[in-house]
Amino acid sequence: MPRGFLYPDEAKLGETTGFLSEEQRKVVTTWWLKVTRNANTPNWDIVSTCNMDGQPGLILLEAKAYDKELKQNDKCNSSNADNLEQIGKAIRKANVGLNAILPGWGLSQDSHYQLCNRFAWSWKISTLGVPVILVYLGFLNVEEMIDKGQPFQSAIDWADTIQRQAHGIVPDRAWNTRLEINGTPMCALIRAVDLRWGPSVGEDWGAI
Repeated sequence: MPRGFLYPDEAKLGETTGFLSEEQRKVVTTWWLKVTRNANTPNWDIVSTCNMDGQPGLILLEAKAYDKELKQNDKCNSSNADNLEQIGKAIRKANVGLNAILPGWGLSQDSHYQLCNRFAWSWKISTLGVPVILVYLGFLNVEEMIDKGQPFQSAIDWADTIQRQAHGIVPDRAWNTRLEINGTPMCALIRAVDLRWGPSVGEDWGAI
């Protein structure tokens, strides 16, 4: 998900069927939320099933096209005090769990919130025995969005930008590295794609 223009909804792993079992969806929802009424688990730009070492797993993709989409001072903005506390606990648990595997994590609900919740969810799903590939995908040369921010010019530009953004939050060694969460693989990849639409380009779609 999404599945194209006819099915544009983004997946919420606490709610959307087809990616996690009913029991797993209950586990991640109660881990993240104290009060579920009028509350949501995070939306994902793309979620896909995959096969990793013979195990059914998930690809969770976060996509960006320009620099201002990466916010440093974003905080959890839940209006429910109980949920705010519960989300904080969930992120802290993920931070402890990840630091036990690879020191240097600094996940928090008070800074770089979207980045932190992406890694927290990847960790939690991995603890349920579901392999996770978290992909940070940069769309390159999206000049039509220049009025919103600076587009990424190259794969190196994108990789440098996301690693600077994540410095102090995600250890440098965690990128493009396989981690084992209680024997279940989790990895975070940085990738870029240049989708140069138009007749002058022909069928040259770039590469991930």
